[in-house]
Amino acid sequence: MKFVRFQQGSAVRYGVLEGENIRIVEGDIFGQWAMGNQTVKPDAIKLLAPCVPSKAVCIGLNYHGHAKEMKIDLPQEPLMFLKPSSSLTHPGGEVEYPAISRNLHFEAELAIVIGKQARKVAAADARGYILGYTCANDVTARDIQKSDGQWTRGKSFDTFLPLGPCIATDIDPDNTDLKLYLNGEVKQASNTRDLIFKVEELVAFASQVMTLYPGDVILTGTPAGVGPMQVGDKVAVELAGIGRLENTIVKG
Repeated sequence: MKFVRFQQGSAVRYGVLEGENIRIVEGDIFGQWAMGNQTVKPDAIKLLAPCVPSKAVCIGLNYHGHAKEMKIDLPQEPLMFLKPSSSLTHPGGEVEYPAISRNLHFEAELAIVIGKQARKVAAADARGYILGYTCANDVTARDIQKSDGQWTRGKSFDTFLPLGPCIATDIDPDNTDLKLYLNGEVKQASNTRDLIFKVEELVAFASQVMTLYPGDVILTGTPAGVGPMQVGDKVAVELAGIGRLENTIVKG
């Protein structure tokens, strides 16, 4: 199943992709919901980020290939940081290149979407707290990240959290191909088999520190191949079984 969130007129709704149509969902997909009788065409609505997280929990250095690329030893436990909800960006939306940065990077990632409140969850139980998965781009002002010595400012500008296009509930997060395209050219290509810490471990680890709420996301890390973007660039994150998240870089 693929859930989408969209705006129709002044109303914001959830729906389920059915072929070329979207069937409107009655209720809240993070609570009680049921399939409605009404369908809409994608060209008649505005697609939104598929959830509105209170926070994005992000994991750094979580692909073997990326660690090798960076010439860094494998971490002994997940390296965790946060992006604020104010950094959220919709599919097709604009990512702003901050005037104070000179080195803006893309990072294609599989994002876990939390389905119900999770606190101190065991890894063995973690799948029961996951609604599904979506595409993410952990946009990073790399120069600011390096100059600060910690990652909050370089990762947290408005528009630095593109999510979408849907929440897919049926993919295998341990074996999902992902790619990043910059102006149509493949820059990152990997599979989640290369993850150091798997999704269950990440949910369990994060939930020992902070309560995860329905709609929160965990970005699972980026593979090798990260690199710069420029104003005017078109960037797309593509994950098998989920879809394609496209955004444009604009002057901030």
